[in-house]
Amino acid sequence: MTGRRLLLRLAVTLGMVLMAESVRAEVKLIADIEYANVDGHSLQLDLYMPQKVERPKLVVWVHGGGWHQGTRENPRLRWLADEGYALASISYRLTDKATFPAQIQDCKGAVRWLRANASVYGYDADQIVAAGSSAGGMLVALLGTSAEVDALEGDVGGNLEQSSRVQGVVDFFGAHDFILRSKTQSEKTSTPGSSVYRLFGGTVADKQDLARLASAVTHVSDDDPPVLILHGTEDSTVLPDQAKRLEEVYQDAGLPVELIMIEGAGHGGKVFDEPQYREKIRAFVKNCFAE
Repeated sequence: MTGRRLLLRLAVTLGMVLMAESVRAEVKLIADIEYANVDGHSLQLDLYMPQKVERPKLVVWVHGGGWHQGTRENPRLRWLADEGYALASISYRLTDKATFPAQIQDCKGAVRWLRANASVYGYDADQIVAAGSSAGGMLVALLGTSAEVDALEGDVGGNLEQSSRVQGVVDFFGAHDFILRSKTQSEKTSTPGSSVYRLFGGTVADKQDLARLASAVTHVSDDDPPVLILHGTEDSTVLPDQAKRLEEVYQDAGLPVELIMIEGAGHGGKVFDEPQYREKIRAFVKNCFAE
């Protein structure tokens, strides 16, 4: 490459960087907002609000951590707030506080609260996209497929006149069929102290009804929202068959689903934040809000 062509390419690249910086929204963090209190346990969320954006669309982030650890800090999709979306990163009861279905009931309570308080904070909650990773991926897929399932709805935080439905789901490497998982990863569903054992308060073999209730594939119906799934081909924590199973059930129902299998990726990592995957997420979220 000649010196002139190299300088031209550097100039174009710099111009693109400056242009991207110019459209980044100033973001205000409103932290530690209590959306519910359950038996003295405060459930909170952090709200990232882009400034000078009128009624930004709302994305809800649910963190991972095997349902027994993890926090709402540093949400993976924080960058969406820079692009003009409101982002709510929520906490939920971990398994040292309660077993399933407390976790999904907390998520649904947070969605209802966010809708009830949209005018207070200035975002648009008519349509909501939910996203999460690992344990959070499982919860957002379940949030998407289990609308109006009484056993999962609960009454956390009240606001029962509000809907807990979401209009799109971005799932990073979540588990969606615990009966299947008990066959392909039995050590993760039957070992005392394992994350799934803690979630259900026992083995999947002993808690099959609860395991089915917690599986997004159980609840898929023709009114469920679009789903974007990102999963690593070398994930040994949550096997790729969990992603493929949700894709299969969605396809059987004639619902919009896209599965991105990332070659060589494990359970998480920086690869999931690479530009080509951000672009997929960006386009998916935009399309969900356009419908």
